[in-house]
Amino acid sequence: MSSSPFDLMSAIIEREPVVVSDPANASAYESVAAELTSMLTENRHFAMIITTSIAVLIGCIAMLVWRRSSAGNSKPAEPLKPLVIKQPREDEVDDGRKKVTIFFGTQTGTAEGFAKALGEEARARYDKTRFKIVDLDDYAAADDEYEEKLKKEDVALFFLATYGDGEPTDNAARFYKWFTEGSDRGEWLKNLKYGVFGLGNRQYEHFNKVAKVVDDILVEQGAQRLVHVGLGDDDQCIEDDFTAWREALWPELDTLLREEGDTAVTPYTASVLEYRVSIHNSEDALNEKHLANGNGHVVFDAQHPYRANVAVRKELHTPESDRSCTHLEFDIAGSGLTYETGDHVGVLCDNLNETVEEALRLLDMSPDTYFSLHSDKEDGTPISSSLPPPFPPCSLRTALTRYACLLSSPKKSALVALAAHASDPTEAERLKHLASPAGKDEYSKWVVESQRSLLEVMAEFPSAKPPLGVFFAAVAPRLQPRFYSISSSPKIAETRIHVTCALVYEKMPTGRIHKGVCSTWMKSAVPYEKSENCSSAPIFVRQSNFKLPSDSKVPIIMIGPGTGLAPFRGFLQERLALVESGVELGPSVLFFGCRNRRMDFIYEEELQRFLESGALSELSVAFSREGPTKEYVQHKMMDKACDIWSMISEGAYVYVCGDAKGMARDVHRSLHTIAQEQGSMGSTKAESFVKNLQMSGRYLRDVW
Repeated sequence: MSSSPFDLMSAIIEREPVVVSDPANASAYESVAAELTSMLTENRHFAMIITTSIAVLIGCIAMLVWRRSSAGNSKPAEPLKPLVIKQPREDEVDDGRKKVTIFFGTQTGTAEGFAKALGEEARARYDKTRFKIVDLDDYAAADDEYEEKLKKEDVALFFLATYGDGEPTDNAARFYKWFTEGSDRGEWLKNLKYGVFGLGNRQYEHFNKVAKVVDDILVEQGAQRLVHVGLGDDDQCIEDDFTAWREALWPELDTLLREEGDTAVTPYTASVLEYRVSIHNSEDALNEKHLANGNGHVVFDAQHPYRANVAVRKELHTPESDRSCTHLEFDIAGSGLTYETGDHVGVLCDNLNETVEEALRLLDMSPDTYFSLHSDKEDGTPISSSLPPPFPPCSLRTALTRYACLLSSPKKSALVALAAHASDPTEAERLKHLASPAGKDEYSKWVVESQRSLLEVMAEFPSAKPPLGVFFAAVAPRLQPRFYSISSSPKIAETRIHVTCALVYEKMPTGRIHKGVCSTWMKSAVPYEKSENCSSAPIFVRQSNFKLPSDSKVPIIMIGPGTGLAPFRGFLQERLALVESGVELGPSVLFFGCRNRRMDFIYEEELQRFLESGALSELSVAFSREGPTKEYVQHKMMDKACDIWSMISEGAYVYVCGDAKGMARDVHRSLHTIAQEQGSMGSTKAESFVKNLQMSGRYLRDVW
């Protein structure tokens, strides 16, 4: 038996005699041992480090050999979880100061902007009070934490947007579901004082529903209302609505938060938001890169989308039509991105080249200006809590293409920012007037009713040249994703997301031709079936409750004219897959509408195949431009009133998809009439019946 080098090292360190069994090597070992003993005994600490290092090295080699030998039948190693040192949260720190929490539920950022603006002014007015701005989605990690945390709040202000069919925003959905389903809690919020400001659009049926519901429940559960619920109307000037609500709130907060001896409140003037900007040379190491397909995140969302290639694009209208509707398929193979039938896809499209060129002309800056935005000062302190997170470093052309919303009407705050950087005093004064209370009517008429875009307004005031930090912080809001009902089912198209999109091409009151950002991009998109240099866009999936019944035998009634057919195409694909697998289906009827069968009867051949296969039992089509009178889906519904009532009586689900302002309201009235006439009910009872269908999840709407 021979001694290993490791044995030799151990023996020397422990000052034990070295036994060598091989006489031929004995003298060599003894010589080495003597030298090492002399060196190492002088520094035992160094010797221990050497020994430990050798042991670790041997262990690593052994582990590597073991992993290679077992690679064929072992599970992948799970990544190490980062060590998280829990720090006390701001809301857990009791510093003796009064506390106000400002919550927001936002879809496009407006509610968040109002919440942060109120917080900044409130901090200036009440310097002894601690204000905290909270995204409702971040307030509690689990539902059971909501009650525990709300009980600790003294004053809470809620900014809640409503979108779609009276639905909460994505970041408020979990809180809203928990809050509205817990009506049996009694008066558990007696210590809470609150205010609610809603953001909605009066053109929609459920105007500010979320804010109204939360306000009502807060009162029912004992909370004390500080100010009447604010009903912001984005169809007019929502900033004015916010200002009026805020001014009504201050006296109430003065009573709660101000103390004797406090100095008088000085008039507050909100500063124009501005990022700190760094300009970079083209040879700097900041190489601009297009968004890669993968984003490094397991979850895809609006902040972390997946750039999907366009696989298929085709026109759905015939050449006779003077309109356009695009069928487009995004390739998601191998991405990890998944969807369910009835979900929505968010698409982050680029601005059109002509729009970007006009913006560059108005800003009078080089498109190749390479810059980065910073929301902190040079010393690292934040500039303002109201600043949205900056986008990555890029050229000005890229920033205008990807991140700036240039075609919406500017808010009053944008006019104030433009006025601050207008070199012509006359232009500056007019911009200030439009943004002032005195200019309310003129702003409403000249900007809102005329639907003037930001670029049109800037063209009217050519001396206004805001610097980049101001333009992207205070003038141009972020370009928002466009949402579409997915028109496919993963049971048929697992690696594709289908979209059915009508082209937006409208003449505005000013004479400007408005081209929809996303619909125009889709119409001109290049699929990879035609070119390797295909079009692509960042996308993500938003879950929906617009789902088929879990029991396939339950009858379904689908109502969707035009592109409202999109989710029902997905429904029918799923039912087709079920039929082909031998599953029994309940009856189904689809009410579809278009202008003329020769122009815009989209997916006609597919619908016929669904009928032939049994995935669809009956198809009723209303052609609004074929006969002497216009016929719409609600008229076809009344023709089938008896059949519809029979299906509803047998437990049918009713689905509506399409325009919320017109069609959805007409369909709702038709359902009410059918219940009243076929069910022999009075008007009040019929409305209650239809409402109960909604509450029980049997009357679902996907409207915009």
